[in-house]
Amino acid sequence: MLAPFLALTAKDLKLFFRNRRALLMTIAAPIAIGSFFGYIFGGGGASTEPSRIPVLAVDQDGSTVSREITAALTADKNLAMRTATLEQAREAVRKGKATVAFVIPKGFGADAGRAFFNGAAAKPEIGVLYDPSHGAEMGMVEGILTGHVMEAVSKEMFNGPTGRAMVKDTLAQLDTSTMPADQKTSLRELLHGLDGWNAVRDADTASGRPAPSAGLTVPYQVKTEAVTSGAGVKYNGYAHSFGGMGIQFILFMGIEVGIGLLTQRHTGVWKRLGAAPLSRGVLLGSRATSAALTSMFVLMVLFAFAGVVFGVRIAGSVAGFLGVCAAFSLMTAAWGLLIAALGKTPEATRGLAIVTTLFMVMLGGAWVPTFVFPAWLQKLTVVIPTRWAMDGLDATTWRGLGFSAAALPIVLLTGCALVFGALAVLRFRWEVDG
Repeated sequence: MLAPFLALTAKDLKLFFRNRRALLMTIAAPIAIGSFFGYIFGGGGASTEPSRIPVLAVDQDGSTVSREITAALTADKNLAMRTATLEQAREAVRKGKATVAFVIPKGFGADAGRAFFNGAAAKPEIGVLYDPSHGAEMGMVEGILTGHVMEAVSKEMFNGPTGRAMVKDTLAQLDTSTMPADQKTSLRELLHGLDGWNAVRDADTASGRPAPSAGLTVPYQVKTEAVTSGAGVKYNGYAHSFGGMGIQFILFMGIEVGIGLLTQRHTGVWKRLGAAPLSRGVLLGSRATSAALTSMFVLMVLFAFAGVVFGVRIAGSVAGFLGVCAAFSLMTAAWGLLIAALGKTPEATRGLAIVTTLFMVMLGGAWVPTFVFPAWLQKLTVVIPTRWAMDGLDATTWRGLGFSAAALPIVLLTGCALVFGALAVLRFRWEVDG
């Protein structure tokens, strides 16, 4: 049975490589899309300016505090900040031209100062208009705003004219306040100390000495380090995107294998082959082997291109990388056989198979990394074979992990291939159902 098996496998491979247009598209399409997604998601890890979030500020107060806030937002490297009227801001957010708009209401500076010294005072509100399709950016910008508001308000309250006047007014009102005596004493000492600190600052300024800084600032800095396969090795987004696009288009090849088998069954080719002295396992096995070999070939070409053009490296286990590619290629071939075994007509089966494959690709993290999914969906994706393939390819390329990180994906993908293949052999029919 080995000679017929090899002959049938060689026949399929010759047909694949003979169709040069189909071969070119099989390789060119994932290269083009993988290059695009790789560029969007970080490229070769080069240091680039972050994309600034478009933000609008509506200053209805015009106070020193509000002007400090807008100046700080304008200088922030993460934001592309402009001022606008309330109507302009609402319209810009509605049309998607701005992600977030802040509305600083009239009297905000004075009200924020009172709330700063007196927790019982009413706290003013800053209105936030945001594009609901950019919820993540809104949360980030809101955090940036909080830091700048705290710094501007504290600076004005500790050293600005509004703060000095408020200190004197609060001291004058303490005697008539209903605040408990011990709290009055503590607040009076705080305000007298602040008044004295301002006097020292004025004396330093008059004498030409540098005055201590005013206002509360964030009491720390962040030192970031991207952890990759080694020191000085930058993340290469092309490794993930080429893996994802390779997986997607190879699964599409699996669909074509299945549809081709269905077409042959409907035209009677398989009925004639069934009359030959060949077992079902030999006929289906040769088809699966040729499909797996072509899938492996496409993956090797894609990663070779990514390595030459975009510097993608197999920084981890080479054996693990090849094992993941081989296991996924076998699973894809078995997937095509299962499509043929379960499908009824080529036309109806193609549409269902494409939808199913797209779900596998999407949930497996081939389009975008799974960490952007909701928590419940991340847990669900662990049963998706494409997720195992992506984890294995990521582990052996840019993560630089050893064979142990690829072992589980290899086992799971191989297990899927065996299950799909066994079901295909058991369910395959030589003839069209009458």
